[in-house]
Amino acid sequence: MTTFELRTQCPVHQAEAMENALFELGALSVTFADAEDQAILEPGVGQMPLWNQIKVAGLFSSDTPAEPLTLAFKRLFPDAPVHCETLPDQAWERTWLAHFKPLRFGRQTWVVPSGFSPPEPDAVNLMLDPGLAFGTGTHDTTALCLEWIDAHDMRGRRVMDFGCGSGILAIATLLHGADEAWCTDIDPQAIEATCANAEKNGVAERIRIIEADKVTNAPAVDILMANILAEPLIALAPQFATLVQPGGHLILSGILREQADEVRQAYATDFIDIQTRFTEDWALLSARRKPENPS
Repeated sequence: MTTFELRTQCPVHQAEAMENALFELGALSVTFADAEDQAILEPGVGQMPLWNQIKVAGLFSSDTPAEPLTLAFKRLFPDAPVHCETLPDQAWERTWLAHFKPLRFGRQTWVVPSGFSPPEPDAVNLMLDPGLAFGTGTHDTTALCLEWIDAHDMRGRRVMDFGCGSGILAIATLLHGADEAWCTDIDPQAIEATCANAEKNGVAERIRIIEADKVTNAPAVDILMANILAEPLIALAPQFATLVQPGGHLILSGILREQADEVRQAYATDFIDIQTRFTEDWALLSARRKPENPS
């Protein structure tokens, strides 16, 4: 489908009104981007921060007349700059995947995108179509988790992937022999991608989907993996302690190097053998839940 894009800019206090207006005018999607190179490293729990000045882009189908649309938008936001551009026909949500190639993690774990053949057919090959969900293995935080999985015995384990994204971590544990993987994410697209990827890899019958606010109803797991961000990881420490059975493993990623000590301190009460592995600017923390009757 041929589309065109209306681009503009606004201060943060106008962002919601501008988004609503673009949808009212028929936008297929609306995206925000930083207009001033302002860093936002991570949100707090339940927060969705935006930059002070925002680039706004509304995507419209080709049958939406551009000139009347522009005039209608200018009536609503007379001071906002407006630029319209016709875009070539392509699957926009998949354009970024053009540079996604098979990657190996550890000794025998490969992540192979749709359209590629496994470079090592006898290895553990995870066939992945991430769709719109985060998680391809290309980011250091995901790579750290996959390398940990590759280096440890998953056979017979019950796993939880908290913030599952594309399902890449849960599926990797299942391909390495885990019995079942409980998956949760606040993004419905992540759940959809996880289920589709589990089906693609022949492990769908061992995936258990559970809503994020109901994870306490899940059975205690042998391994809990959470590749999210440091602030929510710190806030979730008491809950994670109840989800990992005594002696079980906890794997945390999405942590900046300088945040590792703070995250470690949050888990020191209920977990032991806390170890940290770094790659570039990122850290992975691994730990074990304290046994019930320590000797």
